[in-house]
Amino acid sequence: MPSNDQRFCPADSSQVPRYAGPVSFFRLPQIDDPARVDVAVVGVPWDGGTTNRPGARHGPREVRAQSMMIRPYHHVTRRSPYDVCRVADLGDSPVNPVDLEDSLRRIESFQAALHAAGAAPLSVGGDHLVTLPVLRAIARDAPVGLVQFDAHSDINDVYFGGSRFTHGTVFRRAIEEGLVDPQRTIQIGIRGSRYSPKGGDFAAETGIRVLTIEDVFEIGVAGIVAEVHRVVGSAPAYLTFDVDALDPVYAPGTGTPEVGGMTTHMAQAVVRGLGGLDLVGADVVEVAPPFDVNGATALVGATLAFEILCVLAEARARTRPSG
Repeated sequence: MPSNDQRFCPADSSQVPRYAGPVSFFRLPQIDDPARVDVAVVGVPWDGGTTNRPGARHGPREVRAQSMMIRPYHHVTRRSPYDVCRVADLGDSPVNPVDLEDSLRRIESFQAALHAAGAAPLSVGGDHLVTLPVLRAIARDAPVGLVQFDAHSDINDVYFGGSRFTHGTVFRRAIEEGLVDPQRTIQIGIRGSRYSPKGGDFAAETGIRVLTIEDVFEIGVAGIVAEVHRVVGSAPAYLTFDVDALDPVYAPGTGTPEVGGMTTHMAQAVVRGLGGLDLVGADVVEVAPPFDVNGATALVGATLAFEILCVLAEARARTRPSG
């Protein structure tokens, strides 16, 4: 196999115990050159956009640790993302924990280097605001569709009298900046109390398809998958998974939990059904280890990241230039 097509394989947990050796995403090699991969798994250890409980800055480290539990082959598809794509751990994005604007610039620059090298990012946050600089890096030339798993729409305008950049405003900013096509956007699992009765007006005005948690349980996995494919279509899209889309029973370690959410199994099944989408990147965000219980939420984050990786790798394999 040519050196520029080298596959990276996770350490074999049947030979080296999961608790031994370097800690990396899925036990993959850690490398520096994004040109050597099709999918770059990276951490974004920053939560400067959090408006409630901080702690998601510690998410990437704990998700890395829990991802050591995950074996290479998917139990349903019996396929491994590492067989179809070059995947490695590309480390953490630079951040500035005391300067929000500087952090957004640093994250965007880091992600832009991945994008320029042809690597699709699978980012682990961090609060949900980290998605904005990722989109700035990969969607400047043309807006992407968006598949958003979340309890909250994150389309508020401002917080605290004028702050425009928080984890609750990220997708309004992304739409305003022309990074996301609202008519190819679907939000899955929305629920919880709101600041005003007009909380959903922006979504309705811009054409965002919102599946509330009531819709989710009414139409089920097959209905959700069909609706995602209908809304997003065949053009490039980005997938973002906020762990608060899940019920806090499954993901207690998050900044803004909302009761009555999705089960982990339902979320896995929906992600699995997104094969065929032209995914150009993805993230898992809002794992906050200080509020976690025995690493449960970090394990959920790692498991959903693997589900997403399987779909993202297949998408990259379809679009990757041959030779």
